[in-house]
Amino acid sequence: MARSRKVTVSTDAHGHTAGWADTELAPTTAPDPTAAAFFDVDNTMMQGASIYWFARGLAARNYFTTADLGRFAWQQLRFRLLAREHAGDMSQAKEAALAFVEGWRVDDVERLTEEIFDELMAPRIWAGTHQLAQRHLDAGQRVWLVSAAPVEIGRVIATRLGLTGAIGTVAEVVDGAYTGRLVGDLMHGPAKAEAVTQLAAVERLDLTRCAAYSDSANDLPLLSAVGRAVAVNPDGTLLRQARQRGWEVRDFRTGRRAVKIAVPSTAAAGLVAGAVAGGLALQRRRRSG
Repeated sequence: MARSRKVTVSTDAHGHTAGWADTELAPTTAPDPTAAAFFDVDNTMMQGASIYWFARGLAARNYFTTADLGRFAWQQLRFRLLAREHAGDMSQAKEAALAFVEGWRVDDVERLTEEIFDELMAPRIWAGTHQLAQRHLDAGQRVWLVSAAPVEIGRVIATRLGLTGAIGTVAEVVDGAYTGRLVGDLMHGPAKAEAVTQLAAVERLDLTRCAAYSDSANDLPLLSAVGRAVAVNPDGTLLRQARQRGWEVRDFRTGRRAVKIAVPSTAAAGLVAGAVAGGLALQRRRRSG
């Protein structure tokens, strides 16, 4: 079977755009074109948050200091706690995400992501979750990652893992560089379910035959949109929901290891709005100085 590669951007009736990028597809002997699987990334496919490890990799390259990283992590922890009291208000996160992408070239972000994945992310991929994804591939089904991270970062991770592609936040690009404006909303909460529904329509998937995997109650809309929902390393709320709804639960964490990875999943996951944005802005000021 021939291999293929494509990048697609779809806009809904409200003008919101969900982007997905397909990696090179592995040939299969018995393709199952109407079924697919969708995997959340942070703490589902990977221990901790992908953007946290990306930020760590940038700090190691002197884009900002370890002190900056800690300060921004604390700021974002405070923001996340406040955000829980005002559920659904993602405006501050969206504004901060703009600072992260502004002025950067897409190829630079992808190159850095490839390097940092190999150094920091690859050792933190949950082998059990990766095996679940591989089972879908072996069955001739396609597998997409679904993440709030920029779609370019998701695409690199998907490529490295041999998956079909990634659905992620779309940033506007002009002449190969990010403008600092997002196209649509952050790929978070209900936006994930909407994007998967759009993708299913384009790819002619039967969502009742599809599966979704996540660790977070934030992804209940996504998990509810498919025929088979699986809670992977679930938080307390999702675990309760999974038990009530009869969903399958997979937990690859054990003892102290589970406690250790809880830190980057909470305090550090918001670093896309803090450490990365602030650190890169600081680095740009240093370079201009």
